Order: sequence, then structure tokens, then C-alpha cells
Amino acid sequence: MTIERDYSTKLAVDGITIDRRDIEMLEAIDEHGSMHGAAEALGRSYARLQNRVVEIESAVGSITERQRGGSGGGGTTLTATADELRRQFDRHEAELDGVARATKSVFPGTVTERTGELVTVDTDVGPIRALAPEGATTVQVAVRSDAVVLTDPEDTPRADGTSLRNQFSGTVSRLDSGTAITRVTVDLTEERTIQALVTKTSADRLALEAGRPITASFKATAARAIAVDPGSNSTASSTADTDE
Repeated sequence: MTIERDYSTKLAVDGITIDRRDIEMLEAIDEHGSMHGAAEALGRSYARLQNRVVEIESAVGSITERQRGGSGGGGTTLTATADELRRQFDRHEAELDGVARATKSVFPGTVTERTGELVTVDTDVGPIRALAPEGATTVQVAVRSDAVVLTDPEDTPRADGTSLRNQFSGTVSRLDSGTAITRVTVDLTEERTIQALVTKTSADRLALEAGRPITASFKATAARAIAVDPGSNSTASSTADTDE
């Protein structure tokens, strides 16, 4: 999938332009669990919403999955491709929004398990699945704010049922709002925080405010462990600016 930046907050994907209305459509499908529910919530016709889904899928591949009936009923869920589109859009929008410079949250720890490049790191906020160079044992795990997903604790999927294997409960402590993006600081412990970039639409939908319980999640592939000298006695800042 080739994504090119446009002059405004849009994504040009193989001849299809994806804008804020399309991202709101994906967010509504995700929230309501069906295209009918999303169309009703957005005040759009089901036929037009369905046609737009088909147009986008012609460029990027499947973005929705139909769930047939059963004990839990049917519905529609988003695919990993749709989630990636949302992240790319949010990242692009963040780059256009002065407040939303990406940061990295850093967690020192020790590698306890390894399968190839994928490791488990024991940190003071709990175990983190991350990518690490061969031979690394004492590490610092860095997580970009634009890779962190915030969800209501009651709506957070089981870690073994999603690619967001790293899930941590916390409390919102600070909101820095820009034109379209909000930087959210979440306290995980008294000393450790993690930051996330979310759209203002998502911030409003989650009713984010200081003191609100929240779950912060991220993929193992979004967490990078860097080897450090165990004798250096260096302490990592909880967050650091990055231009990567």
C-alpha cells in the first residue's frame, strides 16, 4: 500500500483520497459494530457509506469484516488495514498540528524471555513485549506516542485476541489539545507515564479528562528495546521528543 502526503490532512492511496470524513466513518463502524449503526450515527445513507467502503477497498484491500449471527449477534469489525489507515492519518494530522509532536515514552528493564528479535522485558510497569537486538539484556524500551492506542477499560479487547499485546491500565493526568490532535499523558505508576496522540474526535468520544481511568495499548513491533550498559546507572526520562 503506497501512501502519499497531500497539502491538507488527507491521504492519497493508489488514486483514492482519504479525508477526515472517511476516518470518521471508520471510527463510527468501530464504535457501533455495524455499517448500519455507523450510517445512522453519522447521518449518512447506508448505501453511500457502503459504496465508500467499496471504493476504499478497491485501493487498499479489505477494511471491514462481516461477522455472522450467533449468540453474540452479527456485525462489522475493522481489519488491520483499516487500523493502519487510521494510524497513518492521525500521524499525518499530528505533523500538521503544532501541539502534536511525537514523543517516546521510555521504560528501563531486563530481558527475561526471547524468541528471535521478540523479547519480554521486565519493567516497573509490568512485562512489555518488544523488539530487541541480539544479546541485549539490560535495555530501555521506547514507545512512540503515535503508536499508543487508548480505550475504555470496559471496551478493551483481550490481549490474546488483538495485535495490541501490550496493555496497561492507567489514569489520564494531562491533556494538551491542538487544532485536531490531543496529546494525552497517562499515569501508569506514581513515577511512570506514557503519552498517546489521539484525534479530538477520539478524545471527545472517550470523554478524556484528568482522573479518567484508561487503558493504553501498543503492539510489540511498536516497542523498541535498546541495550544499555548496566553499570552506567543511567535513568531514562519517562518521555522524550522525537523527530523520527
